This record gives sequence, structure tokens and C-alpha cells, in this order.
Amino acid sequence: MKTTVNGIQINYRDSGRGLPVVFIHAFPLNQSMWDEQVEALSGICRTITLDLRGFGQSDAPRGPYWMAQMACDVRGLMPVLEIEKPVVIGLSMGGYTAMSFYRNFPDSVSALVLADTRAAADNDESRQRRLTMASRVEAEGVDSIADETAKVLLGPSTIANRPDIVERVTGMIKSNRPEGVVAAQHGMAARPDSMVMLSSIKCPTLVIGGKDDSLSPPAVAEAMQSRITQARLRIIDNAGHLSNIEQPDAFNQALLDFITFLKR
Repeated sequence: MKTTVNGIQINYRDSGRGLPVVFIHAFPLNQSMWDEQVEALSGICRTITLDLRGFGQSDAPRGPYWMAQMACDVRGLMPVLEIEKPVVIGLSMGGYTAMSFYRNFPDSVSALVLADTRAAADNDESRQRRLTMASRVEAEGVDSIADETAKVLLGPSTIANRPDIVERVTGMIKSNRPEGVVAAQHGMAARPDSMVMLSSIKCPTLVIGGKDDSLSPPAVAEAMQSRITQARLRIIDNAGHLSNIEQPDAFNQALLDFITFLKR
């Protein structure tokens, strides 16, 4: 389904009934990365996924795409769906967006899940790596970075033993438009540091990390959890940066345990 939010068309899915749960996808993927979570949770929750601006079937306006702008898109979708305080779940770039959402709209969040993400801003090396990728995509297209990006996102056991997952992730990357990938990289490169903000999070929070995540290792997840008053931590074995795709059963169980806790 599509609706107009902040002057652009946002593509979204809305399934199930009950506690509303909003899933925000990673870079450079789309809302289909949450398929296993929607299937697992839609029987007990109202699951909402969306393609962020520039990704999937949502519009790709001119960038950069600031994290606060993406958070405003998520917030703008809420009155359309008649929801007020969802559980907000974000992975990687979706986690940056979720933290920005909480920073700007704390009264619109009942709980947070921050998965395979980091609160710290990019250092100079990471920022330059993003801008280099953006320049490459501008010059050569998304296909030029798809294979190597998939291998960075996925853990070694997934790459070695699950060619279906490698193919799925590579296909999601290739399906995106160059302008969206470029605009999001520029936005992430300029995102503010959120480490200080973590201590202000007052809602129940679950931090999830893949044990083999090279982009946001378990130590990063542990540091985030230690700064959030009501945070729980779950580290998932045999998973890289896309723990929800690589180990969906373990990821889903972590979400189900958390939602059961919220409903008490």
C-alpha cells in the first residue's frame, strides 16, 4: 500500500491486530527484510513495515536523507494508520532512524528495539568510506557495490553455508535506485552522535546484536545497553549484521520474549 507522507509516496504493509509494532529496515535493503518477523508476530501484534524514502517502492526525492527526516516519515505514517505509541524496531540504518525517532518524538514510543546498530557518529574513516561508496554508486550504479556489500553485512557462517540468504540480500541491494543509496549514505555520514541521548531513553528497550557482526560488534551492543536504564541485551550466535535474516528463529524469539514482557 502507498500513502503520501511529507510530500512523498511511502510504501508500507500493515498486518495483524493488537499491539502496533513498526519495523524500520537496514541500508541498503527494503521492508521485505522483515518478512520472517511479520510472519512470526502478526498473529499477536499489528506489524507495520515500510520502505524508507529512496528505497523499495517509496519515492526517492533529492537527498541527502537525514535520519531525522526519515524519523519524520515514520511519524507521519502513524496518523494514517491511526496508531499513537508503537513499539519501534530498527536495524542498522533503521536503528539510527529509531534513535532519531525517540529523540524527536519520545512520547510516541512505547518501547524500542535497537538491532545491529550503533549510537556513535561515524569517525572520519567510516564517513569517508560512505562517501566513497556514494561516489561509486553515482558513477557505476548499485550493482557495482551489491556483492561486496552483501558480504560485509552477512556473517562468515552465512556466507559459507547459506547461498540463498546471500542471493536474497544481494537482490534487495540491487533492487534499489542509485539516488536513494547515495542520499542515504550522505545522510548517515552526517548523522549526529546519539551516545549521550541513550541515557535519556526511559521506555523499555531491547538491544540485539549478531555475535559475528563486524560493523557493530557485540561490544557496541553491550555499551549501548549499559547506558539505557530499562534495556535488555540479546546476542545472537552465528549471525552477522543482519541477524534477523541470518537467524530468524533466534531473532523472533527475542522479540516475542520482549513483547510478552511488555504485555505483563
